[in-house]
Amino acid sequence: MNSFATWTIVLIDDENDIREVVGITLEDEGYNVHTAADGRAGIQLVREVKPQIVITDIRMPVMDGLAVLEIVKQERPETEVIIITAFADIELAIRALQLDASDFVTKPLNAEALHLALKRAIQRYTSRKQLKDYMTLLERDKTITARELLKSINFQRNLIENSMDAIVACDSKGLIMMANPSMVHLTGIAKDELLQKTGIDNLFSKDEIRRMEQELDSDDLGGKNCLSLFETALFDSKKRRIPVQVSATRLFEQEHLEGLVLFIRDLRDFYRLERAMEDQVRILQQDKMVSLGRLAASVVHEINNPLSGILNYVRLMKHTVEKGNPDPARLEKFSRYLEIVDREISRCSHITGNLLAYTRKSPPSFETIAVDALIDRCVLLCAHKLELQKIGLQINIPQGLWQVKGDFNQLQQCLLNLIFNAIDAMPGGGHLKLTAANDSASDCVLLDVEDTGRGIGDVDLPRIFDPFYTTKQEGYGVGLGLSTVKEIMHRHGGEVSIKKADSSGAIFRLALPAAGHA
Repeated sequence: MNSFATWTIVLIDDENDIREVVGITLEDEGYNVHTAADGRAGIQLVREVKPQIVITDIRMPVMDGLAVLEIVKQERPETEVIIITAFADIELAIRALQLDASDFVTKPLNAEALHLALKRAIQRYTSRKQLKDYMTLLERDKTITARELLKSINFQRNLIENSMDAIVACDSKGLIMMANPSMVHLTGIAKDELLQKTGIDNLFSKDEIRRMEQELDSDDLGGKNCLSLFETALFDSKKRRIPVQVSATRLFEQEHLEGLVLFIRDLRDFYRLERAMEDQVRILQQDKMVSLGRLAASVVHEINNPLSGILNYVRLMKHTVEKGNPDPARLEKFSRYLEIVDREISRCSHITGNLLAYTRKSPPSFETIAVDALIDRCVLLCAHKLELQKIGLQINIPQGLWQVKGDFNQLQQCLLNLIFNAIDAMPGGGHLKLTAANDSASDCVLLDVEDTGRGIGDVDLPRIFDPFYTTKQEGYGVGLGLSTVKEIMHRHGGEVSIKKADSSGAIFRLALPAAGHA
């Protein structure tokens, strides 16, 4: 416990529960913990207590986690920063890692994941401090040249040997004089082949070396003779390109260049995260287009009806005009026809506007949402399909229903998926019930979609939310709808569940944290 007593942590999060629980947990492990409720207060606290580690949420009022990270790294570059993020913020988390965050942990916080992130942060902090001490020794002792220092100082100490980042040092001619195990693992080149046999020009292309030298000569990316967070590509033993992030510093002795030290971070995991995010967005859009296909026939009928009416009334008005000056009775009819035309055109515009908003590919945008408005939008798009399949609709929404926080488009996708599944489960007609209610026990709004269809079998229930698992006949679905609903609800901090109805059919329940109550 007491081994962490010398480690000070500043925890920044706008959620009081997280600050209390995480703070108590870390203090029980022996850490010295200080907490702040927003980024601006957190920065002030960092300046006062000078922690070795900062843990900050990425989304906060006043100042977000990325701004905190940039200020901390600017004022105290040796401080390690761990980012707390939700699944929907993975792109921001990747950006944070590119800005030299130590690590990130996802909500809901897992004690084991947080412990591992802290262990990695401590290793990075200690390793960097050790190297800084080496550089201080170099400046103090002018009688030892940089080359002699590189040869004489024991770089094989555990802190350097166990560094997560690859570390390599070369002399003024670019010949590698030191490489740690992470460098060996990254390149796949044996250590005896790297040391004094391999030049830095064997690891990077000529163009990339030229880029690095230009940046080292400039005042950008760390200042003159320093390089910070420089993204490039490294060649491994099989000449394959590995995306990496490089920080470097030139070593001088009496104004003569003696060598170069590079810190190299493998970016392949970050790029895999980015691709995973892109794949997830693509799956959501594909599922949305499947839903659009299911809506198409219904919407065509829904629009054709008012269009036919508009055409008939326009013809009547044309006929009235052709007869010459109309009498007052005909003018009254003419005015009534115009009102009907205006109403029907507005109806068509409303339907097509909702379709365009639903199908448009856009980044997630969390806002305060009225659940009754969400239900109304979905019912408008499905009303004619329900009528065609002889399905009765009942909507129960109480007064004072809480609002929720989320992306309207994605929540609409969830509810439409459940409504479509209910319709498919009642091919011979039936009854659909949409019920919303506040749940004080969980601080959630519960939204139930209940049908009187054939129900879900006991064999299918455990796998109903698995990707590509479907109970429909071939050609009627690929099994992505419910897995997409589950993923969207996870992003919103909510849940989706299913249970059998009392008589027949099934009840799907969406539980969404209430805005201002979570």
